[in-house]
Amino acid sequence: MNLNLSDNLFGFHDADSRGQRIYRGAFELFIVIATCYLAWKWGRYTLRIGDVVLPLGLARYLDISFMHGNNLPLWNAGLITLLTAYGFSRLGRWSYSLAFVLLLFQYAARFSLGEIPHSANLVGIGLLGYALGDIAYSAHASRSKFGLGFSIFFVGLTYTFSAWSKLIASGWRWPDGRHLWMWINEKAVDEIARSGFVELNWIQEWALENMVIATLFLAFGLVTELFAWLVWFKKCRYYVIWAILGLHIGIWLTMDILFQLSMIELLLLALPWPAIIDRVLKTSQTDQI
Repeated sequence: MNLNLSDNLFGFHDADSRGQRIYRGAFELFIVIATCYLAWKWGRYTLRIGDVVLPLGLARYLDISFMHGNNLPLWNAGLITLLTAYGFSRLGRWSYSLAFVLLLFQYAARFSLGEIPHSANLVGIGLLGYALGDIAYSAHASRSKFGLGFSIFFVGLTYTFSAWSKLIASGWRWPDGRHLWMWINEKAVDEIARSGFVELNWIQEWALENMVIATLFLAFGLVTELFAWLVWFKKCRYYVIWAILGLHIGIWLTMDILFQLSMIELLLLALPWPAIIDRVLKTSQTDQI
């Protein structure tokens, strides 16, 4: 197995097929669309916030109160949309960089109430990757390869660090099934507060009835995260991505937390899409002949 990280993540010297180019373009387009979606979603919510309660991100270093009490979040969302469109069209080399900085302000303003989400992290990292690629490389192919590889690198790094943070906080007892019981019951309380009742699914009931099952659920998640760094290597990538997707499906079924954008991004990485696209194009050309 080739252990060279640059070759595995970026493949700058690999032959470039039409399927690979289409796939990289589709992945970049997803990052652009997801960025715009978050910018407008956060912008609209920020209009309902009057002041900074708990500074997060940039707000820990800069006073972002100017983002509240006016329509600036919507103007910011519009500018982010314009900049990402320019970046995708290769009309401005610094467009993605400026969009990333503005997205940080949008994030800090939206979550100034103290809530810290995780579902947008991979999208933000993806945008940063394309921003750095535009700055570091002049060739379009190298830029797009770097952006895609950067996202893959941080998938491995993010989930591996997540596992280590769990072990540092709780040690090897973190997968104790009683922890899952506590989290399921906490989510049930939230659901009762929101709707007045709660109805557990069969996965939740199974976990609550069986300590071993609950422990195995958590153990699978921890092991998956511990070895997420293997996604950096092509030979292991698809197996690891599907394991991480399984982890997210488990979180959704047991705690009713769905990381939608993260799961879409993982699905875009979970199959050999370039080879599939090349095969479809070859079959189409053969049929035409």
